[in-house]
Amino acid sequence: MELRQLRYVVAVAEHRHFRRAAQALGMTQPSLSRQVGAVERELGTALFERTGRGVVPTAAGAVYVVHARRVLEQVEAGATEAQRAARGQAGSLRLGFVGEALVELLPSLLARFGSAHPGVVLECRELSTAQCGAALLAGDVDLAISRGAPAGEGAERLTSVPVAGDHLVVVCHRGHPFAGQPAISPEQLRGQPLIVAPAADEPAATRVLAPLVEAASGITHARDVHTVIGLAACGIGVGLVPTSVRRLGRAETVMVEVDPPVRLPDLTMSFRGADVSPALGAFLDVTRAHCPGTAKRLARLMPRKHHKAG
Repeated sequence: MELRQLRYVVAVAEHRHFRRAAQALGMTQPSLSRQVGAVERELGTALFERTGRGVVPTAAGAVYVVHARRVLEQVEAGATEAQRAARGQAGSLRLGFVGEALVELLPSLLARFGSAHPGVVLECRELSTAQCGAALLAGDVDLAISRGAPAGEGAERLTSVPVAGDHLVVVCHRGHPFAGQPAISPEQLRGQPLIVAPAADEPAATRVLAPLVEAASGITHARDVHTVIGLAACGIGVGLVPTSVRRLGRAETVMVEVDPPVRLPDLTMSFRGADVSPALGAFLDVTRAHCPGTAKRLARLMPRKHHKAG
């Protein structure tokens, strides 16, 4: 049985007349009668009772028409959803991100994307930079925001673009000698106990901070900026954090500038270069509009199919 035959049966039930139904369908009455007759033979029962004024559904026909309508509605809904998915208006997008991206970048970016594409389900996972690259290459996430671009084996299959710049600030207990200074130099960090992310988690940032770390009197590792700040509040050491986390300071801590500035690896958005997901394309479109400076970079780095979603 074919979908068109369901439409024929429903049309006859709605018009209560073969000729009028045939006209509405744009076919001949004999052809319509043959098609409905074929359905009746397949079911082994009559669907319509023929009268001098037209037709009326039999008991079996009334039940069958209800189910036929449901099938046709589901098919139509499926087609609509498929078209929305093709335009990046439906489906899902799996996002991996480093925790510090939640401080400034992601709240406004995700709100903007959610407003423009409410039908796309976002699955968000906090990861380290190293995990972001691995998850992208394994196909576990569709998009990642990390501190610096993923590196290592397979990274050439990824497309990466900076979305936010940052430089270094230190966070210390309010009783620390640094707390009363407007700024400190990198040289002043020599011999200090430092709180930093593990090198395996944040390789790009570790390379930049290596001279400071190597001169430290001790190292405490913390995977999250909240933990870095919390340990600094306990007087464990001086935390090295991006300037974007200033707003996360606590009453027990002080954020101090480093002068001359130490540029940190940019927050970087990465995705698989071969990905053809419309939902991903839609997210990149929103990113271009939301993040200054990314439009030309994305246009240059992205495959043509991603230039505009839908």
